[in-house]
Amino acid sequence: MKIRGIAEDLLRGLLATAKEVDASVGREFVAVLREEDGVIREFTFLPFESTPGSASLHFELMPLDTHIAGSAHSHPSGVLEPSDADLRFFPSIGRYHLILGPPYDDRSWRCFTADGNPFPLEVVP
Repeated sequence: MKIRGIAEDLLRGLLATAKEVDASVGREFVAVLREEDGVIREFTFLPFESTPGSASLHFELMPLDTHIAGSAHSHPSGVLEPSDADLRFFPSIGRYHLILGPPYDDRSWRCFTADGNPFPLEVVP
């Protein structure tokens, strides 16, 4: 599956969700990303556990879906680079992973491949 972009409305929704979770509980959040025709268009929350410095999914509840593109999660610290824990997590759930951070605007996110390399993800209308 080759991903060429992320839907603008989805990205805004992810940023708003990350901002709300950070403001209300000061913790990371994590979601599963789903693609359609090469564009990430949906996200799903699975039950997860979160601390100020990490978030983990309950993989046993992962849907069987060939359109899972990867994950999105927040770094309330504002560091938009994968941690060692992220690099262990990324390969377990798809190829593309977003990290979102304060101030949660259109410049405060990055996309990475499963091996942690930056990926230039286009925002599409």
